[in-house]
Amino acid sequence: MKAFALAALLAGAALAVNPALVAVHTVYLLPMASGMDQFLAGRLTARGVLQVVADPQHADAVFTDHLGESFEDRMNELYAPPKKAEQASSNQYAFDAPRPPVSSFSRGRGAFFLVDRKTRAVLWSIYEQPRGTRPQQLEYTADRIARELSTSMEKARKGKR
Repeated sequence: MKAFALAALLAGAALAVNPALVAVHTVYLLPMASGMDQFLAGRLTARGVLQVVADPQHADAVFTDHLGESFEDRMNELYAPPKKAEQASSNQYAFDAPRPPVSSFSRGRGAFFLVDRKTRAVLWSIYEQPRGTRPQQLEYTADRIARELSTSMEKARKGKR
């Protein structure tokens, strides 16, 4: 009996919905492994889950397939406050070497995150690993992600936690 109660409690915790999802209407997708961002953009738009924007400045949230230092660096590039004119100097550029491009080759292990643009809090995540890199497989995975996000957003709108 105790095992059943524990299983029910864990299942309920896994289904908890973040109420902050209600505030998300637009999303910017960072490049993802195997071009998953393109498939995901199509499915989010087709299902009417979120409006996908090409300009990160118009996004409420960011969709990514990785977190960590490279993600933080990219967020700082996209959403850094403008530099003040008095901070600029000729010596500034001596330390600003060009950064190497970030490869998406090693990313994309099946985790996807919807991150609040301003707070950088993970609002929603899912583990849905594509079974391969063929377009049909990526389209199927993107559709499952969009469907699950849509369900979570609907629950958040109805106030279910």
